Amino acid sequence: MERKHERLATLWAAGVAGVVFAILMAAAIVLMRLALPAGPEGNEVTVDAAQRSAVRTALALLPFAGIAFLWFMGALREQGGEGEDRFFSTVFLGSGLVFVATLFGAAAAAGTVLGESQQHPPFGRQFAYALLTTYAMRMAAVFIITTSTIGRRRGTLPRPLVVIGYLAGLALLVLGANVPWSELVFPAWALLLSLNILRDGRPARPRPAPSA
Repeated sequence: MERKHERLATLWAAGVAGVVFAILMAAAIVLMRLALPAGPEGNEVTVDAAQRSAVRTALALLPFAGIAFLWFMGALREQGGEGEDRFFSTVFLGSGLVFVATLFGAAAAAGTVLGESQQHPPFGRQFAYALLTTYAMRMAAVFIITTSTIGRRRGTLPRPLVVIGYLAGLALLVLGANVPWSELVFPAWALLLSLNILRDGRPARPRPAPSA
């Protein structure tokens, strides 16, 4: 019974952390896209006060999104227990850690936009977009595919969610920076996975005692 309660607590932690990550990450991506809509080719875009404020808000959200993702990843890995596949576990852990590191690098690069002017080339904006859309999202794709594979092998994920995971991972892996707003695929997948985990982790309601 105690082991079952521990498993439910781990599931709940993973689900909550995943929801928090998905919301914060999606909000940061939307703010960055709205503030810097032209992407890496937007050499003539002027960043006004409202856009700078949006960038500051996104930069404030990203560290918490990264922390929530680490918690989410740790809680997911805990479910594997002693029977986890070492190969997929290594890829799962490595891609997740590289994603967070790249995400923080993109945030640091985006912060330089606040100090750029029209007289200087927007290097920070280009570098931030390259880190986020090209590298971080490729690592996110590997993380999604690995997580879906582990869930399929262990039978912890429903088949539709596994299929969605493979499609989302392939989309991020192939599309990358070619399709604007494609970065939202990752938080959307994380939200679906987290809601599924929270549903599975709900304690069963006690049945009413039969009437005499």
